[in-house]
Amino acid sequence: MGNITLYGIKNCDTVKKARRWLDDNAIAYRFHDVRTDGISRAQVEQWLDELGLALVNKRSTSWKALDETTRAGLTSDKAADLVLEQPTLIKRPLLDIGESRHLGFKPADYQHLFNL
Repeated sequence: MGNITLYGIKNCDTVKKARRWLDDNAIAYRFHDVRTDGISRAQVEQWLDELGLALVNKRSTSWKALDETTRAGLTSDKAADLVLEQPTLIKRPLLDIGESRHLGFKPADYQHLFNL
């Protein structure tokens, strides 16, 4: 496995759990805070191509704050613009292990990914 990057925001409880799990299992990774470090359109478009609209966390406060028309008319093109405007719309954490990307955190899923 090459470079591993965990995308999220520092104060998200699920991101904290994922970071703790990676640390406890001695897995080297880089943390990228989407709010402070930013994300590019190319990244967001790649994530949407690979993960689809699952990239958008529809349980987030950011999502709930959007108007009904925006939520109802969500497409990949519109999602890219929304995520770039409000990176907190990304389902967190987003784990990039080089050859694939994974959303959310469940210890069992991470154990399987890292063959532990």
